[in-house]
Amino acid sequence: MPADVTMVLSGGGAKTAAHLGALEVLAQAGQVPTRFIGTSMGAVIAAGLAAGLSLTEVTERLRGIEREDVAALDRTAFLRGIFAPAMLKGPRLRETLGRLLPVPRFADLALPLSVTAADLDTGDLVVFGDGGIDAPLADALFASCALPVLYPAVTLAGRRLGDGGLRGVVALEVAARFPADRVIAIDVGPGFDAAPSRDKPPPALIRAHNDAQHILMAANTALQVALWRATPGRPPLLYVRPEVHRGETFAIGQIDYYLELGRAAARRSLGLSA
Repeated sequence: MPADVTMVLSGGGAKTAAHLGALEVLAQAGQVPTRFIGTSMGAVIAAGLAAGLSLTEVTERLRGIEREDVAALDRTAFLRGIFAPAMLKGPRLRETLGRLLPVPRFADLALPLSVTAADLDTGDLVVFGDGGIDAPLADALFASCALPVLYPAVTLAGRRLGDGGLRGVVALEVAARFPADRVIAIDVGPGFDAAPSRDKPPPALIRAHNDAQHILMAANTALQVALWRATPGRPPLLYVRPEVHRGETFAIGQIDYYLELGRAAARRSLGLSA
């Protein structure tokens, strides 16, 4: 009987291309997901795979994304200053997500998928899809990707929502809700082990925001992984951590680079030679 494998895909923007490289190696080792849990851009990749697209097909859809498709600057933000809702155009991202998806609804997916978001008013973890609230798939993914300052809050299911990474870049809290023989978490999000960013530094105020967010998210991930391993009765956890750089959320041209980092990380985690 095939094993039940819960696959947890972290957020991380363009770096989540590493998920696809890691999944390729994991599949070759017989670790095939039977359930996906995704956060932010990791949820977008999970949605494509849960819908039945191959790793190659998802990769090619990512290659078709231009920077303006996901990071279109809202020039009115400069005029509105601190009263601007965000720096980037939310509707452009929502439109792009809709184009990436082969199906419109959670019910159309071939495998169960849970997508996380954070309630910006209460701090609650909000789950869409399996084990959570039903909503149009692209809307749930949009909410999961809506990182504050970059994107405006998303109103969905009567809540004001933001990026699921605010509650946990690696959503092990959700994975604990489902039975599984093994949980595999691929993490390309903030971590204290991340290499320095190769991006040009952003303006000072944005950099301060990014630095604070990085520290908080990295600490949360470390605690989530430690809690999982310390809690009796939980399934074995295979934690796959590619050697990512800080920032690079919109490093659209680095897909091949991150694919290979994902492959290398999966080989290390499985104890395979390079």
